Amino acid sequence: MASTTNRQDVRYEPDERPPLPITVGLGIQYAILCIASVVLTPTVMITVAGAGDAYLSWAVFAALLISGVTTVIQVRKVGRIGAGYILVMGSTGAFLAVSVTALEQGGPAMLATLIIASSLVQFVLAARMALLRRIFTPTVAGTVLILIPVTISPLILNKLAEVPADVSPAAGPVVASVTLLVMLLVPLGFSGALRLWAPAIGILAGCLTAAFGFGLYDTSAVAEAAWVGLPQLAYPGVDLSFSPAFWALLPSFVMVTLVGALDTLGDAIAIQRVSWRRPRAIDFRSIQGALSADGLGNLLSGLSGTVPNTTYGMSISVAELTGVAARRIGVCVGIVFVALAFLPKFIYLLISIPGPVVAAYFVVIVALIFIFGMKILVQDGLDFRKGLVVGVAFWIGLAFQFDWIYPEAFQGIWAELLGNGMTVGGFTVILLAMFEEILGGRRSRLKTRLTPGILSEIDDFMVKFAARKDLGEEMELRLRAVGEETVHILMRGEDEETDGSERRLLLIAGSDGDSADLEFIATTDETNLEDQMVMLNEGAPSIGEETPLRLLRHYASSIRHQQYHDIDILSIRVENAAQPRAGID
Repeated sequence: MASTTNRQDVRYEPDERPPLPITVGLGIQYAILCIASVVLTPTVMITVAGAGDAYLSWAVFAALLISGVTTVIQVRKVGRIGAGYILVMGSTGAFLAVSVTALEQGGPAMLATLIIASSLVQFVLAARMALLRRIFTPTVAGTVLILIPVTISPLILNKLAEVPADVSPAAGPVVASVTLLVMLLVPLGFSGALRLWAPAIGILAGCLTAAFGFGLYDTSAVAEAAWVGLPQLAYPGVDLSFSPAFWALLPSFVMVTLVGALDTLGDAIAIQRVSWRRPRAIDFRSIQGALSADGLGNLLSGLSGTVPNTTYGMSISVAELTGVAARRIGVCVGIVFVALAFLPKFIYLLISIPGPVVAAYFVVIVALIFIFGMKILVQDGLDFRKGLVVGVAFWIGLAFQFDWIYPEAFQGIWAELLGNGMTVGGFTVILLAMFEEILGGRRSRLKTRLTPGILSEIDDFMVKFAARKDLGEEMELRLRAVGEETVHILMRGEDEETDGSERRLLLIAGSDGDSADLEFIATTDETNLEDQMVMLNEGAPSIGEETPLRLLRHYASSIRHQQYHDIDILSIRVENAAQPRAGID
């Protein structure tokens, strides 16, 4: 059950207004912590693909500008777009491998088209998040995440050798080692604020070693750049020829987009948990808004010809460390990003960072991506079936990435499509997961309307379901009781409806051994049942509301209430053995 303990360490909640010095100070801190990833990701993509300096300057400028604008939208919300919490947006390294391939095969224009096309997936996912929840699973996302380092690592490690011929051969190994050691030793040896600064400290140490130890840090472009100004216009446009290379790469972009959406989903859940003093149920409407803002960021990135962006987990760490979750901080971060976009000297200072430093930095980044994927898999429950699915999908993806499986049999468009381990592994895990879902047994369904006469219909459905699954008389009584109390809760306030609208209900029932899983899917209501359960312990609900809540908590072993735009999903698990009260997931 959800804890009722208040988080007294939250100094400013999202709706509160901290003093201006705190707002500006934390806004600058957020920006500095994230600026390296925002700038270095498009830098790596373009330098590896050899796309030219003019396009590089434009892509970095656009990345900063879009990161700033989407951060403000993410924080303040525009309609249904935005989470309403501090979620800093910035360039994502997950797209590096597929973006480099797109640049090499079709140039910046085809890359822009691929990003635009794949961004539409996030809008669909945000709008239909409730309906796609069985396909877009943690198992799928975790598997694709652990395959991302497999596809990125060859590109990153090549930058270790980016050392001019007139510089000592030891420069690359020494500079990379210093950067990597500092980035690892700081978080391992310290905690708190210093830990958050580990990436910046590592990059600084690497750059100082490169500059003063080997003369490797070339700052001539920094000296020539203006303090304030715009980059040379190098907008690539979009390629609407839809060549075979486009169709071969599109599945990879869609796959990474889905994974990025899950990353955003996780960040949106985490930031809600650290932003309030009193624990609240997860608001999935806020998550839908975060996904829509993420999709908007990718759409703008494609239209401007730069690398896609996503939410940064650093937002959660800083909010939890400082106890400040006010939206004003996020707005300040966005303003800082936009301002930095018009400071060419600062941009070139980051673009000029030596290749070995960048490589060492991204070694840590891809390692964290792998660990994040493993955490998702473990937290979802890696039983034998899921472990088998993940293991097979991972090794198939790895084998295709390095052409270990009949490379002579796949030529042309098939070579491009199957040459990306992330795509192959992602499709493998989706197919295996869908097959596992099919084998899980047929579920019983009931479609009806939320009207006063629904109780007898629900009761009859529960009786037939228990008889068909041979669950026994005691389980039948528990199911009937859960159905009755849930309907009472869903029907709250229906007598007060004045617009004549009717709420519809879909009831899905499935069995797992002697237990049953019920899903009540209804058109939306503003009250969250999980919050009501927590408040029940504090005596907040009225007597009329309290009785169905207490009875439901007695009969059900777990209750989860997910609120989306226009749809509520109430997931209830009923165990055959009596439980003292329901747990709130």
